[in-house]
Amino acid sequence: MARLPVVPAPGGLRLQPVDPRDVAARLLELTLAAPAGRVADLAGPRVHPLDELVRGYLAARGMRRPFLPVRIPGRAGAAYRAGANLNLDTADRGHRTWEAYLDEQLTPTAVAPA
Repeated sequence: MARLPVVPAPGGLRLQPVDPRDVAARLLELTLAAPAGRVADLAGPRVHPLDELVRGYLAARGMRRPFLPVRIPGRAGAAYRAGANLNLDTADRGHRTWEAYLDEQLTPTAVAPA
């Protein structure tokens, strides 16, 4: 969305980003453990409004874009606005935050002189 001249911003949409390394560690743990049936979902450590995630990404990239508020219609939109996509009742949370991810992915690394 950062490549667009205007960023669509669905109102009321919150996400719980989870780091792929946290997912991999969880999958390894479950694979090596005894069969457990349905296990608790893994969630990211924090809940963020979508516009906050996009603003953080844009800021880390040194970009600015205007936001265009949009509404997700229907039952899916209502479910997202109600937080049905979030996992607030679990202790199974990833450890790495969105901010740490941005710092690692978007901060230029120093190149050693040849």
